[in-house]
Amino acid sequence: MASVSHNEKIATVTDQAVTEVDAAQSEEQLEAVRVRYLGRKGHLTTQLKTIGDLPETHRRDFGAAVNAAKSRLTAQLESKRLALQRVSRESALAGETVDVTLPGRRSERGGVHPVTRTVRRINEIFHRIGFDVAEGPEIEDDFHNFGALNIPIDHPARAMHDTFYVDDDHVLRTHTSPVQIRYMKTHKPPLQVIAPGRVYRCDSDVTHTPMFHQVEGLAVGTDVSFADLKGVLTYFAQEFFETDLPLRFRPSYFPFTEPSAEVDIGCIFCKGTGCRVCQRTGWIEILGCGMVHPEVFRQVDIDNEAYTGYAFGLGIERVTMLRYEVDDLRLFFNNELTFLSQFR
Repeated sequence: MASVSHNEKIATVTDQAVTEVDAAQSEEQLEAVRVRYLGRKGHLTTQLKTIGDLPETHRRDFGAAVNAAKSRLTAQLESKRLALQRVSRESALAGETVDVTLPGRRSERGGVHPVTRTVRRINEIFHRIGFDVAEGPEIEDDFHNFGALNIPIDHPARAMHDTFYVDDDHVLRTHTSPVQIRYMKTHKPPLQVIAPGRVYRCDSDVTHTPMFHQVEGLAVGTDVSFADLKGVLTYFAQEFFETDLPLRFRPSYFPFTEPSAEVDIGCIFCKGTGCRVCQRTGWIEILGCGMVHPEVFRQVDIDNEAYTGYAFGLGIERVTMLRYEVDDLRLFFNNELTFLSQFR
């Protein structure tokens, strides 16, 4: 009778386990049922521990009943697991179904970066009036970056806090003027050339970055004058900003030009009446210029008695900011798509 009582208890436990298996809605719930009945402390597992309490003649039948119950429950668990996996897979496939009749997604249309647009525009404007475009290395030696441009050894521009030094005699160029030196050493006057490109200085804030772009221009001939320089720069400013802008030349100093000047344009925002951008002056500074210093000609073996020349240089990001009314230089380099998409 004891065996019958134990066997009935096993049958009851098994029926209860099968009911819970059928009711499981997920693999996590199914695993909980398995642990509850077949785990190390599960209901069926603990039944085997009671086999020692039975008479020896009943132990065989009882053990067989427990093993049969475990086999039945294991098969039921596996069947339910496969069913749950099938339902999960079908649900995932239903959610991922592609409607092939829908129109395809179009690729986003890209655009030219505003700095690149400005470089191309500047090149095109100067090309119209006979200027060639020259390029040079971004790692320059001391002679081309400083010495040939009449920048003395003790000049502040050579200081470590202004210049990125590669080694004792080489730097990341601080301007594109070295391109002009190389051009004059390989070309005979008369000549007209602009040199756009990347330059490097130790500076970073809303109006400065460690790497930025400049374009510098040079003209050398037998009768080149400051009046020619003023005419070229006036033409450039009016063509670039597409308006009849006034220009103002203020005396300044650069080691490689003499006389030297800084150039202001009439504020394009307030038309000269005074605003926040021009600090109520009506003028905005855009570039530096001057007549080529005789010492620079001497360094490149050009006779300064026979030839004269002018040079100028401007920051490309600065005029880009003015043209497109951008108030933070860092926007050009942050790769912010919302900003860049405006220039498509």
